[in-house]
Amino acid sequence: MDVVALHRFVTGAGRSWADVTAVDAAAVGERHALNVCRARPAVVVSGADPAALGRGLAGWRPTSVVDPAAGAATVDPADAVVRRWESPGAVLCLAEQDFAPAPGGWALPDDEFAHRAGTVAAVEVRALALARLAPRPGVLVWDVGAGPGAVGVECARLGAAVVVVERDPVQCVRIIANASAHGVDVRVVEAELGEAGELPTPDAVFVGGGGPEVVRRVARSGARRVVVATPRLDRVVPARDALAGAGYEVEGSQLSAARLVGGSLLATNPVTVLWGRKEP
Repeated sequence: MDVVALHRFVTGAGRSWADVTAVDAAAVGERHALNVCRARPAVVVSGADPAALGRGLAGWRPTSVVDPAAGAATVDPADAVVRRWESPGAVLCLAEQDFAPAPGGWALPDDEFAHRAGTVAAVEVRALALARLAPRPGVLVWDVGAGPGAVGVECARLGAAVVVVERDPVQCVRIIANASAHGVDVRVVEAELGEAGELPTPDAVFVGGGGPEVVRRVARSGARRVVVATPRLDRVVPARDALAGAGYEVEGSQLSAARLVGGSLLATNPVTVLWGRKEP
């Protein structure tokens, strides 16, 4: 389907072309296209299997798939999986509710997120973690042991699809509130990672203070990039060994910042950040 036809299709479905993200799955890959659909409220995809898109959107926010071959009829993602598609050429994935990332750069101040004292990843840690996670459109990031979800929300602001895994129900409420406040959507899984069920394969994973078993599970996830942040020195070597044992090239740094508050420098608690990278 050429650009003119795509434009007619989008406007015919009642959407402004300026508000829709266009993705050519034949050029970037179906997984990339699916992750864009997970992250953005309105995406037109050419060259993809609508049933595969519907299957991949299961468990995410309410979304409809629009079929141009059927007069722009809307289809629930669950129905898209079993529907017979007549070479649609393009599909339009629409969230029930629009959202748009708020401006403000990245590595936002801690007080930009609702959080319980001591549970938010400090801005200095997030700055390094985001640089190593490399979130961008078309990739999927897990935020494991997310607390209030600051890292996951920031990844979503940079265009990534995000799955947040957090066992504390109160923190899960905060994650939803923080995502809404920053104009992004993330999938929240209220569970320990080992009890989270089958999750889509990530491109990158952030682990906030998790123990060795969590890191070992993450190392088996298939992610190319893993970042682990922990204030506990006794977890550094086991985490490094878990990543190295799974074939990751591991580096790390201990961050100890002193923030200027008024006229004084106030030290923050040191945090060790490890990052592992694996070639495909």
